[in-house]
Amino acid sequence: DCDAPSHPLSEGTVHDYLSQNGIPGVSGIDTRAVTRKLRSSGVMMGIITPSGNVSHALQALKEAPRYGEFDVVRDVSTNNIYAWEGDAGERSRAYRDLRARARQGGMGRGVRATIDERDIGDDLIKIVVNDYGVKLNILRSLRARGCEVVVVPDDASAREILKQKPDGVMLSPGPGDPELLDRSVETARGLGGKVPIMGICLGHQVIARSFGADTFKLHFGHRGANQPVKDLESGRVYVTAQNHGYAVDPDGLPAALEISHVNLNDNTVEGLRHRDLPIMTIQYHSEASPGPHDSEYLFDRFLKMIRI
Repeated sequence: DCDAPSHPLSEGTVHDYLSQNGIPGVSGIDTRAVTRKLRSSGVMMGIITPSGNVSHALQALKEAPRYGEFDVVRDVSTNNIYAWEGDAGERSRAYRDLRARARQGGMGRGVRATIDERDIGDDLIKIVVNDYGVKLNILRSLRARGCEVVVVPDDASAREILKQKPDGVMLSPGPGDPELLDRSVETARGLGGKVPIMGICLGHQVIARSFGADTFKLHFGHRGANQPVKDLESGRVYVTAQNHGYAVDPDGLPAALEISHVNLNDNTVEGLRHRDLPIMTIQYHSEASPGPHDSEYLFDRFLKMIRI
């Protein structure tokens, strides 16, 4: 417990923050014992309860719907279409930073080596983000690269998305089982061949399903900021941040798709690309914040794909 935080910018305790935001928390448990249990039995449902009645808590857990039985994307997606403008001055600051780094030749690893006028001029690349639970840093990463960003709800149809006249479409990360998202799969299918697409995490799985691939639940989900992933195009290995419990099944992968990235811990699929269409996907979080920034280059690869 941290009852008396000492950081000079602290405005309260963790308990205060959780209470104010209606978030349950737990402390004083043997986390190593929990880890050993999950390691031997795999991922499972759990319950946090203030009650000392263990049998009552277990009964409530047994009666609760399984994680893979209901669509949780609707709970975290936006209800409206909106243009994401970022913080005041964010665009100009980002452009100044990109210009300065380009002039100095200091574009670091994971960041593109050149910037053309479309990146930082008035002719913005318009990206529509299909929100399955989009992370703020995805929007920031697109804006920092000179994109106009429009966010649409998870249940937006292909027709509604194309009505925005996007240069590219991003299918965002989000929670839950991709097998429940037939609506989103149909949308992705309707976008294929009409506009360049990038899918991240759940978006990656939705795109895979739209071409006929299957997904499955991992015995041990990928969690944390130290997952090694190999980019099969460059041969380089990147440290990545991941948080998913499902993966695309490589067996029976449709001929139109090829594997672009693999996880070096368990050899699961971490990225796909279409052999003919401008479509690319990754299973992990290139936008990690906090987390490794090694894979930010994938945003640049997506924008390059749009320009071709």
